[in-house]
Amino acid sequence: MTLWNGSFPFYAGTNACFPFNTTSAVIASVFLSALATSIIILPGIRGKGRLFWLLRVMMGLFIGAVVLTMQFTRDWESGWVTANTSYKSFSSAVVKADIGLHIGLAGVNVTLLGNPVNQVNETIDYNEHFAWSFDADYDHSYSEGLEKGLPSPILYVAEKFTTESPCNMHRQYRISGRYASITLWMALCTWLISILLFSMPILLYGGYMLLLTAALMLFSLLFFITARNTPKCPIQFGRASLKTDYGGSFWLTLATGLLCLLLGLGVIILNSVRPQKLKLVFNLDEGKGEKAEGWDKPHLPDESSSSDQDVLMVPLNELCEVTTTQL
Repeated sequence: MTLWNGSFPFYAGTNACFPFNTTSAVIASVFLSALATSIIILPGIRGKGRLFWLLRVMMGLFIGAVVLTMQFTRDWESGWVTANTSYKSFSSAVVKADIGLHIGLAGVNVTLLGNPVNQVNETIDYNEHFAWSFDADYDHSYSEGLEKGLPSPILYVAEKFTTESPCNMHRQYRISGRYASITLWMALCTWLISILLFSMPILLYGGYMLLLTAALMLFSLLFFITARNTPKCPIQFGRASLKTDYGGSFWLTLATGLLCLLLGLGVIILNSVRPQKLKLVFNLDEGKGEKAEGWDKPHLPDESSSSDQDVLMVPLNELCEVTTTQL
């Protein structure tokens, strides 16, 4: 038992961190709340269109959630390596750890996890983020890491992405990440427009907006690929090399973009080949279709009014005879 539990009171304590991305959790909570509300009001929808309505809501919310969440995820490109490396500067301690690199649109995350976690009388479990977004300075974040005395593997990996590094990876990833982020924001706008057009309903132009959303998402992937395919400096830890590959965010964006492409093409093709089937999917054949047919048809008298017409077409002299007859 030591004073102050083995630490000095004038040193700042360890910052607590969540084990997940809080921004992504907030976005997921909002869209899941919208989905739960849709499920609650589902029994109020009559007919066979109930299932189609639920599918449309789920598809729309899924696409919107993916497009918005991909702006803040940090695993567009990721890689891991297990190596024996020095732990901190000016120390001969060597630890065995898993070192991870996760690259997003707005910065990089460097992870250091001991194998086992408790080594050299410390808990080796680090996850540091170095941002290069519009309002962030990557070099300043790296300097703060030096001042805090972060472990050497984290500083070694982060140094590869500084502006003064001869690797020149900072400029490549920063520019490609910004262009990819801009195209994703545009995709979010086109997705909102497609939702409005489908609800009005203007189905054909809603399909066009889905195609535009798919194109923008695929363009964002192309912008990121340009940085991925450029030559990069090797990240070596002894004989082990840290290599990265496309992460979950990249593949999820690709899958969602292809889904938007298929949905948009399906709407356009059905609108030209089988418009009645398309109206059935969007629940337009039950009430609105009858009203549209009513405006197109001429207003002819019904058969039930034939007796009234017969009375009105009685000759005038017969009416006079009836009125002059004495009872």
